[in-house]
Amino acid sequence: MFGNFWNKKTEKQVEQDKHHLFEQTVLPYLRSGYNLARSLTRNEQDAEDVVQEASLRAWRFFDSFVIGRDARSWFLTIVRNTCHTMHRKNQFPAPVMPLEDESLVIGDWPDPEEMLLTKLNSQVVSRAIDDLPFEYREVLVLRELEELSYKDIARIIEAPIGTVMSRLSRARRELYSKFRPAPDSAKEEGR
Repeated sequence: MFGNFWNKKTEKQVEQDKHHLFEQTVLPYLRSGYNLARSLTRNEQDAEDVVQEASLRAWRFFDSFVIGRDARSWFLTIVRNTCHTMHRKNQFPAPVMPLEDESLVIGDWPDPEEMLLTKLNSQVVSRAIDDLPFEYREVLVLRELEELSYKDIARIIEAPIGTVMSRLSRARRELYSKFRPAPDSAKEEGR
């Protein structure tokens, strides 16, 4: 009888420790997971669904996590794979454009014009990133927004570092071409 009580108490303590370790390991990277999912799905609600599913998968397979390994890369790998799985199963509906921008909040800003220009520029850049092919978009987000190393990105997308560097270079080149100034129209009219 005493042994059975001890086992139940020990099991409960182990489960509590697992919950605590999971919170310390995964929760700090939920925002990074959302950023990656948002970039890959191009939709806020789908990104939330991906992160929720990825978190459940991370919990389910947390026993396979090796203490000391980079938890951020581990979780982002799960987010990426979850996104791929949900995409393959066509679980993402067509994107719906919101009627109003819910992110605007009435407040006391020093320069509304500057804030509007900043928001417009941010939207233009976000659209340009969204227009990139999937393979370029994911490495660009992981490198530039999440600031991961090439090695970590290679581990996450399961590709050689050279492929990561190549995709990143092409992504940057495509973005540059979208923002490159138009040729001087005066020179062309003079011909």
